[in-house]
Amino acid sequence: MTRIVFIGAGSVVFTRQLLTDLLRFPDLPELDIVLHDIDAERLEVARGTAEQVSARLGRPARIHAALDRRAALEGADFVVNMVQVGGIAATRIDLELPASFGLRQTIGDTTGIGGVFRGLRTFPVLSAIARDMRELCPDAWFLNYTNPMAMNIWWMSVVAPEIKAVGLCHSVYWTVNDLCELVGVPLEETVYRAAGVNHQAWLYQWEHEGESLYPRLRERIEADPELRRRVRVEMFRRIGYYPTETSEHSSEYLSWFLRDDAQIERFRLEPLVYLGISEDNVREFEDARAALAEGRELELHEEGDAAEYAPQIIHSMLTGTEREIHANVINRGLIANLPEGACVEVPARVTSAGVEPIAVGDIPVQGAAHNRTYLSVAELAIEAARTGDRELVKRALLVDPNAASTLSPERLWELADAMLAAHEGVLPSTLGGRAELVLP
Repeated sequence: MTRIVFIGAGSVVFTRQLLTDLLRFPDLPELDIVLHDIDAERLEVARGTAEQVSARLGRPARIHAALDRRAALEGADFVVNMVQVGGIAATRIDLELPASFGLRQTIGDTTGIGGVFRGLRTFPVLSAIARDMRELCPDAWFLNYTNPMAMNIWWMSVVAPEIKAVGLCHSVYWTVNDLCELVGVPLEETVYRAAGVNHQAWLYQWEHEGESLYPRLRERIEADPELRRRVRVEMFRRIGYYPTETSEHSSEYLSWFLRDDAQIERFRLEPLVYLGISEDNVREFEDARAALAEGRELELHEEGDAAEYAPQIIHSMLTGTEREIHANVINRGLIANLPEGACVEVPARVTSAGVEPIAVGDIPVQGAAHNRTYLSVAELAIEAARTGDRELVKRALLVDPNAASTLSPERLWELADAMLAAHEGVLPSTLGGRAELVLP
């Protein structure tokens, strides 16, 4: 029986979405689904959620809940990772402490100071998972949803290169979905591909009946001044290719926007917006807990909505159904003008053999230039954790466009010291934190 393990299953709403997508496939065999979390209350809500989804969809599954990670991982075929180390308390530090220094972020979970510190506190957990997988399920696929995506997949390649690790993010799909609505073309009639880094890939192919849809997009933008007040539209106008993440998130990857009050107003940005999103996530958990306790049905998303990538991968590998997705993997000749060994986002074929990344050659040179800046931040953060060099943490921030455009090097050093102290309990032991870091 195929064993699928959800690590961080206490992310109850996302667990519900993944299980709903998975169990809606009518041609899957009965599955052994194991839910793991370190929070017993959240784990119990996840178990109740899984049982209700299985019953309502009429898809029997063996469902287990395990507080012990090693017990959960034993014999796994797929490991779906969605941990958030430190929870909302750590997220508040990532956003509010930099804000007190005058550094503005919107999401702060992938790049910049928030992304760097989220990565640093996630690395010890990833290393421990990798150690356990080597021993208990060495042939399993590691399907990662946890941000910062590029840093985490890159880190896994450093500590456990033999593990089949793939990072999954639906941003390319939803970007194209929204663009197709904007220009009035059905998504299913288009051909599209993007490549670059997660949250900053570039839509290099977007066609309908053999013709590029970019001219139609340019016409829509020129006809609507309000569209020109979106970060991604500004990036498209200046760079020439559309980026594949939301305007809020995209603003953090560049020096153009968050440093300036006028730019924030012009492009309708909301610093610290992720705090509200995080609080909504807490409320959604509380609502799910109450619904289960009262015997009420949980809300399931519509069947017509696109399935998440992890269920698609599992379905393809178990049934032989071939499909194409976008995946975050290590650059082994996939993008010629980005660093070899870094984590990149590319199209990928999914077959019964697994996820097969597609080499795309060079991506647009101006897009690659911006990608390399982010990859430099990621590389410095990874090297800081690996070597224990706290100065490299600070030098990573100095490379980040938004941070360096807002704060002087002296203030960045002070902010980094404050962040290192605030996150001490969850940072790697190599950096003076209290989280044991297992290195090969």
